[in-house]
Amino acid sequence: MSTSSLLLSLFQYKAWANTELFAELRKVDGEAHPAERHSAIRVLNHIHVVDRIFVAHLSGTPHTYTATNTPETPTLDELQAAVSATDQWYIDHVRALTPGQLREPVSFTFTDGARGCMSREEILLHVITHGGYHRGAVGQTMRQASVAPPRDLFTRYLHIAEPERRER
Repeated sequence: MSTSSLLLSLFQYKAWANTELFAELRKVDGEAHPAERHSAIRVLNHIHVVDRIFVAHLSGTPHTYTATNTPETPTLDELQAAVSATDQWYIDHVRALTPGQLREPVSFTFTDGARGCMSREEILLHVITHGGYHRGAVGQTMRQASVAPPRDLFTRYLHIAEPERRER
């Protein structure tokens, strides 16, 4: 498996995991557990903002974020639509990259003003691991509201996406 195909699989997994998480998060009763629901949405918004910041870095375009979260909290519907669109951007972006482009350095400025430089491949892996880390935190918050989070596992995704793997 090449790095390109692995990254594509990981971003497809990320999109699947986000879809599942949003569906289960809807089961958290906002009236009975307002703090937990709000906290979960804030964490998901943080993931999204960081994803968008790195979209800008990878695209060589400016972004308007001054922090890794927004002052306002979007609705769950608004956030899910934005996350879904961003997930698709990453899938399309990774699909179009050549192995040489994956190694290209990208210089950028963090929201705190510090300079950074990472290869495209490193940025993409950061986006994957960052999202997974924080989806786990959302899952813990959901448990506090007595809602089981989805099983966010790469192996589960692979066997759902390619059921024939179970027969090998």
